[in-house]
Amino acid sequence: MAKTAIATDTNSGITQEEADSLGIYLLPMSFTLNGREYKEGIDLSQEQFYKSIRLPKTTVSTTQPSPGELAELWNRALEEYDEVVYIPMSSGLSSSCQTAVNLARTDYEDRVFTVDNRRISVTQYQSVIDAKSMANCGMSAKYIQQKLEKDAAESSIYIMVNDLSFLKRGGRITAAGALIANVMNLKPVLQIQGDKLDAYSKYRGVDAARKSMLKAMKNDLTGRFAQHCKNGKMSLHIAYSDMPPSEIESWKAEITEAFPKFDIHIAPLSLSIGCHIGPGSLAIACSKITW
Repeated sequence: MAKTAIATDTNSGITQEEADSLGIYLLPMSFTLNGREYKEGIDLSQEQFYKSIRLPKTTVSTTQPSPGELAELWNRALEEYDEVVYIPMSSGLSSSCQTAVNLARTDYEDRVFTVDNRRISVTQYQSVIDAKSMANCGMSAKYIQQKLEKDAAESSIYIMVNDLSFLKRGGRITAAGALIANVMNLKPVLQIQGDKLDAYSKYRGVDAARKSMLKAMKNDLTGRFAQHCKNGKMSLHIAYSDMPPSEIESWKAEITEAFPKFDIHIAPLSLSIGCHIGPGSLAIACSKITW
């Protein structure tokens, strides 16, 4: 029976310490801040990242993993395992997934299987946990890949943006639009439904935005995911970007009241999302449990 390793990147929200504890291989994502490259979790922490992007003249961009970095990660895993399941962020949000697919096809055929199940952050985390559970049960890499990709559309993320200045920096909103929205205390809610980050709606104030996200999640859980919920196969997540612990606990209390039957996984939003939406954002997410 082939021994299957599970690998992912830090877009999953998994830290190196958690990866070591879970027994998975982790690729740190690269970010360029003011022309200098950093590795997430190695020489760039969440705190350092948000402290930097708060400065008005800071420029930030994400850098996809190079084939060499992927090969190094996979080769390390293949020293101990027969095959590898690699779970990067959604192909709809980055070209890094296609880079991995191409490299696996040309240089690692039947040894590395790249999963594109259209997830990021806490929903990507659920995929990694499911993959590790399947590997521990002796499932092959190809089987794990097929199971995760079959559930590709079975997740939702809703994110409240606190400060539109960061969307302005990324060219997703005009400077005038960001100024007016901030003055009027408008809080956009964005959604990730697999392939892309889209606008959902906007609300006056944090309380209204939170209520809208709870309503949207309730619609998902009682609508398109109703059967998964009935079968006990849905997970619920909280994500955030550089929020005070008291705000996170307050958001958790609201979600627990609205969805008392769920255990809630809490983690910071991926920095790949954070670089576009900035600090102070809150999210609620759900994803099908594949295994």
